[in-house]
Amino acid sequence: MEWYCVLVQSVMVLHEYAAADETTSGYSTASNNTDGTPPQGSHVLAPVLVMLVLVIVSIFLAIYFFRFRNQGKVVVNSSDKKVPNGILEEQEQTVMLLNRSPTVPMKYLSIPVEHLEEEIRTRSADDGKLFRDEFNALPSGFLQGTFEAANQEENKEKNRYPNILPYDQTRVVLTPVDGVPGSDYINASYIDGYKEKNKFIAAQGPKPETANDFWKMIWEQKSATIVMLTNLKERNEEKCFQYWPDQGCWTYGNIRVSVDDVTVLVDYTVRKFCIQSQVADSCKAPRLVTQFHFTSWPDFGVPFTPIGMLKFLKKVRTMNPSFVGPIVVHCSAGVGRTGTFIVIDAMIDMMDAERRVDTFGFVSRIRNQRSQMVQTDMQYSFIYQALLEHYLYGDTELDVCSLEKHLQKLHCSTSYMDRIGLEEEFRKLTNVRIMKENMRSGNLPANMKKARVIQIIPYDFNRVILPMKRGQEHTDYVNASFIDGYRQKDYFIATQGPLPHTLEDFWRMIWEWKSHTVVMLTELLEREQEKCCQYWSTGGSVTYGDVTIEIKNESTCDAISIRDFALVHSLEKQTRLIRQFHFHGWPEIGIPAEGKGMIDLIAAVQKQQQQSGNHPIVVHCSAGAGRTGTFIALSNILERVKAEGLLDVFQTVKSLRMQRPHMVQTLEQYEFCYRVVQDFVDTYSDYANFK
Repeated sequence: MEWYCVLVQSVMVLHEYAAADETTSGYSTASNNTDGTPPQGSHVLAPVLVMLVLVIVSIFLAIYFFRFRNQGKVVVNSSDKKVPNGILEEQEQTVMLLNRSPTVPMKYLSIPVEHLEEEIRTRSADDGKLFRDEFNALPSGFLQGTFEAANQEENKEKNRYPNILPYDQTRVVLTPVDGVPGSDYINASYIDGYKEKNKFIAAQGPKPETANDFWKMIWEQKSATIVMLTNLKERNEEKCFQYWPDQGCWTYGNIRVSVDDVTVLVDYTVRKFCIQSQVADSCKAPRLVTQFHFTSWPDFGVPFTPIGMLKFLKKVRTMNPSFVGPIVVHCSAGVGRTGTFIVIDAMIDMMDAERRVDTFGFVSRIRNQRSQMVQTDMQYSFIYQALLEHYLYGDTELDVCSLEKHLQKLHCSTSYMDRIGLEEEFRKLTNVRIMKENMRSGNLPANMKKARVIQIIPYDFNRVILPMKRGQEHTDYVNASFIDGYRQKDYFIATQGPLPHTLEDFWRMIWEWKSHTVVMLTELLEREQEKCCQYWSTGGSVTYGDVTIEIKNESTCDAISIRDFALVHSLEKQTRLIRQFHFHGWPEIGIPAEGKGMIDLIAAVQKQQQQSGNHPIVVHCSAGAGRTGTFIALSNILERVKAEGLLDVFQTVKSLRMQRPHMVQTLEQYEFCYRVVQDFVDTYSDYANFK
């Protein structure tokens, strides 16, 4: 208020000055002025005084306004904003005064599932800036948490990483061994699920000196499921000690572990162990423990697509028994991939129960149980991608027994909305984005000339690469993509029918990648149009580059021609036998009339693979997408039906389309996949053709 005092004092001074002036003027008038006109000095002074007062008042008002605005001004930085759902809401701003600490925690609100796609699109813009901001706003951990047990001298060597330690408040405590300091310690923490207390144990990957403690924890906690999210070695670094025997049995401390069964699939391996305590006073009844080992997490970053992780998670959830101990989850440190898996599990439960997700809130919560859970912004973003995949497409997996009922539902014609069941399912597939930014090699002018259909070219991340010819640019390119099988990565090579100027590339690819099997799904000419250049000689031999191809045998059975070729490499001085399966049962327009021919073809190809080794199967039609995709989809689907009695036509085709554009090109081809599976179940229920 000092400005007000100064202003009052100034006005009073002016008032006194004016009063004095009036006295002086009055005296002069009485003495000298007799005509009644004001004296000259008084006429000038009044306006001057008014102007002076106004100027002074204006100055003080300006000073007051400036000081008031500075006192009331706040600073809102981008790091201080609350951005619920990626949109700044005025009432949700965190306002920070200048004299406060700049580290006020932010809160992100939960997201309704119907807004999830839009929110992810918003956060992904500008190279994922909002995802990074949200991740960086997460609290680091439990402020009152302590690490006394982990930092004891006898326990320090048990920690794989010195900065990834369990809190004393949430650590798993082992039964101590008398006289052995630190024998109750293991680097593992209890972690809550969505609603379930201590649903998980997050642990580091065992070291050689902690493998015994790991199995002791499994036994004491009555855990029946282990989730392993790292490979033993990555980039030549040990990430986890192999804590199980490859075969037979092994004893870890007082726990005997024997291998009962191993199933290797494309994204994960399932191992079943029988474990038994050797402690004299312990219950000796053996227990079954299942390890789910996800092998498709890349050396750095996150999986390219969440499809494999969601399948893996479903398998874990399905097979984990009720009324057992916590699910033990580990990667290497037990925080990054481990946290990602746990958050996806919990948020799917929340999505199903509440129709919303709160990833920020849940990660914040479990970081109070183990620090650094979900370690990178890429992992954080991957969680959202997995949740969106689950929301958009749901669970499309079917038991073989329910296939017929599902097909009836898809073909129901009682109303228009029911009738489009199959069309709607296929429409979702056509919405899978073609990642043109990942087709740089195929879009080079020199390589575009090698494409039959310019829209069907390989992605850079899985294209088949040939050795570059010395001094010849772009000779490493062929229009072909590696495609995953049911059990093995890169099990197939999907390619186009060769053009006259790509014949050498075609045979060079077969030689370099040691393929022994070629599947041809088109005729050379269809409706008087060339669909594929003949890449073999009908008699004798033909040479392309360094490879000479000689036909050795040809036979036809039903709709399949089988040709055996001998390949001779002039430089390597080696000979290799190749078998080509040429399927004639695909008409010029549409799809095969029945599924038996395709089932027989797949069975013959798999038998050839078993005899020649599991090198990539080269599959081609004309453009290498429609019929090629259908054959590969059916191969994978029928393999799973045989192994698990389950199928997922939608996700199988969706996965193929993520690996090569337009795989399974038409609704007819998509429907044909369902029909062939039904034919297989009806006719080959004993799976005789696949044994």
